[in-house]
Amino acid sequence: MMTIKQIEVTVGEVTRGYVNNEEQGVRGYDGLLDIRPPYQREFIYDSREQEAVIRTVLHGYPLNVMYWVKRGDDAECPYEVMDGQQRTLSLCKYVAGEFSFKFKNFFNQPIDIQRRILDYRLTVYVCEGEASEKLEWFKTINIAGKPLNGQEIRNAIYAGPFVSDAKRHFSKSNCGAYRLGKDLVNGTPIRQEFLECALTWMAEHETREGHAQSVVGYMAQHQHDPNANNLWTYFQMVLNWAITNFDLRRFRRIMKGLDWAALYDKYGSETLDTVTLAQQISTLMRDSEVQRQKGIIPYVLDGDEHHLGLRAFPDDIKFAVWEEQGHRCKLCGKEFDIDFMEGDHITPWREGGRTVRENCQMLCRDCNRRKGSK
Repeated sequence: MMTIKQIEVTVGEVTRGYVNNEEQGVRGYDGLLDIRPPYQREFIYDSREQEAVIRTVLHGYPLNVMYWVKRGDDAECPYEVMDGQQRTLSLCKYVAGEFSFKFKNFFNQPIDIQRRILDYRLTVYVCEGEASEKLEWFKTINIAGKPLNGQEIRNAIYAGPFVSDAKRHFSKSNCGAYRLGKDLVNGTPIRQEFLECALTWMAEHETREGHAQSVVGYMAQHQHDPNANNLWTYFQMVLNWAITNFDLRRFRRIMKGLDWAALYDKYGSETLDTVTLAQQISTLMRDSEVQRQKGIIPYVLDGDEHHLGLRAFPDDIKFAVWEEQGHRCKLCGKEFDIDFMEGDHITPWREGGRTVRENCQMLCRDCNRRKGSK
């Protein structure tokens, strides 16, 4: 059963013993509080936001409630910041003299101002319970400051050696995953979007292999693994396959953000004709009928035109042709209101047909479905 207890601590207590280590994370509260565990995001407040924290404290205004997680009794570091990380880091950095407020750092302030800052009381709720309970509570209270996204919340709940090692590959500003996939994966490493992408790909890969899996399920299953080598290896294999088979220099614009893992799992064992694929892609990128260019690469692999979002006939052309046909379907001859008819390409796009009035015929929905399924 989850318990929540309210405590008060001063800025002086929280910042005492502040240590900022690139690999080990950030600690304070005499080493008892993980302010930024190694798996968490890096500091993202800008100077304006840092100064707002210090201004709030100096004026004695409330800084909003913070939330900590109580770890097991045998934990080497018993507390972890669940919400309030950026505010806590701002306080630690200022008291350590790492930035200035109104041209004064902490050590340039008069003694009474230093004391006012150190004596400022922070309201903290401490949560202790099962991972699933903390996950739900975390989602509920994660509303202040710069809210954590879903992956950052999962990192906090399923903390362990697996996530700590995964951060080394996926969560630093210039990490290996970013250097490899900056032109292929959306998002930024420090907001955990590269890690979320890798976990999503791996979970879906395992599902396709017959082992139904979700990101949360995968993280829970591997939480205590000594490293994230399997995740990192799979991510590299997927993107190296993409880079090897598709010309990133020419096609970068349509390659970023694709579900490369799904394509790799389906076609990774095949020897692709990369020259022919490049010619097809280049032709399709110049085709004005193709409205969804992100679908070009999936199309050249499986031939499904739905990927391309091909141009549809505009309403004015459909209305004019419907009038010319006497409101009747061109195939079955029955009369229909225009709302129950669809514009059809007489000569299909794959045979060179264009979306122009001369190539349009109006069909009822049933006839159009039957024609399209042939």
